[in-house]
Amino acid sequence: MQRLVDNFLAVTKESVKTVTYESLSNILRLINGLSALLLSILPGKANMLEGVQGWELKPTLRGPKLPRWMEDGASSFNHFIHELSVDYDSASSVEYSSGEDLDDYDDAYIYPASPMTPYAKFSRAPSFTKRERNRAHWILSIIMFFLIPVRLLFGIPFYMFKTIFMRSKRPPVTSPGRMKNSQAAKKGLDHVVQRATDKRRGVVEDLHLGIEICIETVFDGIHHAAHCVLHPLDSLVMLLRWSSNGVGKIPRNDSGTSVSTATLADTDPTPTVKKSNLSTRLNTDSRTCRDVITGEGYPYEVINVVTSDGYVLLLERIPRPKAKKVVYLQHGVFDSSMCWVSNGNVGSPAFAAYDAGYDVFLGNFRGLVSREHVDKSISSRQYWRYSINEHGTEDLPAMFEKIHQVKTQDLKSLSEDNTEEEKNPEQQPYKLCVICHSLGGAAILMYVVTRRVEKKPHRLSRLILLSPAGFHHDSPFFFTVIEYTCLWLAPILAPICPGLYIPTRFFRMLVHKLARDLQNYPAVGGLVQTLMSYLIGGDSSNWIGVMGLPHYNMTNMPGVAFGVARHLAQIKRARKFVMFDYGSREANMRVYGTPEPMDLGERYNLIDIPVDLVAGKNDKVILPSMIRKHYRVLKEGGVTASYKEFNYAHLDFTFSHRPELLEYVMSRLLLLEPNLKLRQLKMKMKKC
Repeated sequence: MQRLVDNFLAVTKESVKTVTYESLSNILRLINGLSALLLSILPGKANMLEGVQGWELKPTLRGPKLPRWMEDGASSFNHFIHELSVDYDSASSVEYSSGEDLDDYDDAYIYPASPMTPYAKFSRAPSFTKRERNRAHWILSIIMFFLIPVRLLFGIPFYMFKTIFMRSKRPPVTSPGRMKNSQAAKKGLDHVVQRATDKRRGVVEDLHLGIEICIETVFDGIHHAAHCVLHPLDSLVMLLRWSSNGVGKIPRNDSGTSVSTATLADTDPTPTVKKSNLSTRLNTDSRTCRDVITGEGYPYEVINVVTSDGYVLLLERIPRPKAKKVVYLQHGVFDSSMCWVSNGNVGSPAFAAYDAGYDVFLGNFRGLVSREHVDKSISSRQYWRYSINEHGTEDLPAMFEKIHQVKTQDLKSLSEDNTEEEKNPEQQPYKLCVICHSLGGAAILMYVVTRRVEKKPHRLSRLILLSPAGFHHDSPFFFTVIEYTCLWLAPILAPICPGLYIPTRFFRMLVHKLARDLQNYPAVGGLVQTLMSYLIGGDSSNWIGVMGLPHYNMTNMPGVAFGVARHLAQIKRARKFVMFDYGSREANMRVYGTPEPMDLGERYNLIDIPVDLVAGKNDKVILPSMIRKHYRVLKEGGVTASYKEFNYAHLDFTFSHRPELLEYVMSRLLLLEPNLKLRQLKMKMKKC
């Protein structure tokens, strides 16, 4: 009788699981299919999904192919990765070769894979064929959804028959030859699976797991209840044991935070303790920039920098203490230093600069939900009370002074430099180049101009600005709406919403997991990607892929102050690159000494170092016309400036692997030494 009840409960439990999973899976297929149909009729989707080939939005774990310029200057580890990638490319060339040369194919396919896009080497088929195949797949999914009753009608009886009558059958014996083939196939498949492996779970995956735990718990209770009814004597004995003085009690771990484990063949029999944290239990990716750098085998240092107004900034470093070539990389809005290392050891600017012999520093602006400040009790309203002014006049000066202090100390041991410093104390023993993206570009220009106005050394040798902010009067309609909202409703919004960020850990976790779901269901992710592109004005950046990166996690997440958004709106309204307007003549007089905020563009003539500007033709956040505006104003001021355009969207400058961009940036870094002596000689000749 007990066996019959157990079999009935087992079949019923599996039937409930099957019905539940099939229902949930078919609902998700329907949503994905409807999203695909809607996506197929939306206009302009092809241009907006240029950076997301085949709607493949999952992050990859494999570094891209080594650029040509790094083949001779990379570290041994990078050479090893390059050899693997070359072998793999040659092994998989049958899939995409059609009588054309690979270089010709890459040149024809203008838009390579977006940041963190998997199967970059597997998705070489034409995009037209992929779209037709995807469309047919989703139409078939919709048809299968309407056949659910038929599948349940015939599927459940077959499953019950298989469970009851075929459970005792042994699996078939595999021949040695077939086993070798299967192992070889599995080895090849593992190579693909490992690249697609992700540490995170999405909301849908958590829902599947929760449903399974709930079903198991319910049927486990029913099974125990049935056992008590069928075996009352055993139940009475168990009840007496529980009521006795601790006899038969099962020891348990009350802490719930660590599990003692021991490993066979260990010389030390002391068990090791494995601790689990919240991110591991929730399957979220909480890797930091430090984890990425050390995971790639590079050295790492962290420096806490305190600004004059009390903000604690994170300055990260890939150290070469004795190097006289230094590069500093600064991120943009809603971003962090993770953007400079997110493409792996052969596709990221930070690693490329280190392999070229530079001492690399990664800066982080103020603006994290953890609110790092010397005043631990600072309120949210007080913490988020800043604009771009504070980035350029507080954050960057503090970090550059810390870099100067560190590098001066590192290079003191070189006796040759000590003699040069004694002859010329004002000459610093290193050359510092800066690479900035978006808002970081506006902040660094503000920093150089204000330091020159204050007659203080800026310690920089060259600026490489990737789609820098600063001029915004030519922008999409969405930014015009933000402009009027920030300016007209500032007195109301500033006290209510001092910062634009996700305030609670739960909602940050939810956003992080939803990004994973959007990557798992490509049609839904493609639809969200397209709608976001419409909102931004057609920018084809991989917004979904970037949302799933580790620096957007439940523990910490970058935000932006309302003052920064208001400052950008003022710049757009003024049609000039101006500092923050405090709203009254008296307030501006106290800060700037003039009734109007300082116009930085008018003082570009004070910039005494070369500036390299890079624009993206597909960038709809900061249009190329605005980068050309920077270039014209710089040239009118007599600044040594250059201008370059690529077929990139806004986030492609940091989160995408672009060999041609890395090659260009490294070529500008080679010009780190500005010809100051020649310029001074020309000035003396003019005076004479």
